[in-house]
Amino acid sequence: MLAMVCAKYRTLDDALKLREVDKPVPKDDEVLIKVYASSINSWDWDLIRGKPLITRLGGLTKPPYPILGADVAGRVEAVGRKVKRLRPGDEVLGDVSGCGWGGFAEYVCAREHVLSPKPAGMTFEQAASIPQASVLALQGLRDKGRIRRGMQVLINGAGGGVGTFAVQIARYFGAEVTGVDRGDKLELIRSLGARRAVDYRKEDITIGERRYDLILDVAGYRSVFDWKRVLNPRGIYVMLGGSMGRIGQTILAGPWISLSGGGRMGVLFHKPKREDQQFVTELCESGRIQPVIDRTYPLTGVAEALRYLGEGHVKGKVVIRMDV
Repeated sequence: MLAMVCAKYRTLDDALKLREVDKPVPKDDEVLIKVYASSINSWDWDLIRGKPLITRLGGLTKPPYPILGADVAGRVEAVGRKVKRLRPGDEVLGDVSGCGWGGFAEYVCAREHVLSPKPAGMTFEQAASIPQASVLALQGLRDKGRIRRGMQVLINGAGGGVGTFAVQIARYFGAEVTGVDRGDKLELIRSLGARRAVDYRKEDITIGERRYDLILDVAGYRSVFDWKRVLNPRGIYVMLGGSMGRIGQTILAGPWISLSGGGRMGVLFHKPKREDQQFVTELCESGRIQPVIDRTYPLTGVAEALRYLGEGHVKGKVVIRMDV
């Protein structure tokens, strides 16, 4: 089978090579999936570059997984003898980051508990955009953020993969949403249900009289002390992504801010969960939310897709199709 292989930490063009590799064989508790689409996440970008250094914990000189790609959508081709729920021919989607990655390939093996049925009316491209980004958004808002109807919610990085899901999920729960991102993404953010959309290059959202009950920070590059200024005393700040320095600051300073009456501040770490994946898939199937796909690339275009992600212009998700 063909796969995009990353053998060393290098620049994108040097690191990624399209190669013919052995087709994987499912273990007893796994299924073999013919992949029709995958999608790009920031983890892929970090693992290929080996930056920040924490990404090298699994491999100092080369990525721990030679074939990256966490989000997949495809059709089950074979099943292990202990698999009970899935059968050959079933169309599925899932986050395979806990199964050794491997989404940037024509075939991948995954344990059945990470996979959900793909709705018949959903394209493989749409399905591949869901697993990681939407679950992060849902867990940040519902589980960590305790979102409720009528809340004032601010989403920083609202125009990206996680952010576009977060805006729609927050509206589903009845919150009033302010979305922050680049100016060229504001129209999209409003169209997804945000009451207010702010260009961070023109307005400092952390200065002013407006206060928020919940802040979901997808692009965490500002100090938590900046966000504390606009967080209600009983509010919750949740960091989903950003620089290691800011993540470390939130982990260390968050408890102190909470104890001093400045609201609860913490970091959400990635926790793939099939039930949450299915929750979002059902919302998509019912038309309450919709995946936002900016661009699609063939398997040969993974490097180009990652470069586009790194430029910060992506509106929603970038999807990889397996046609080469």
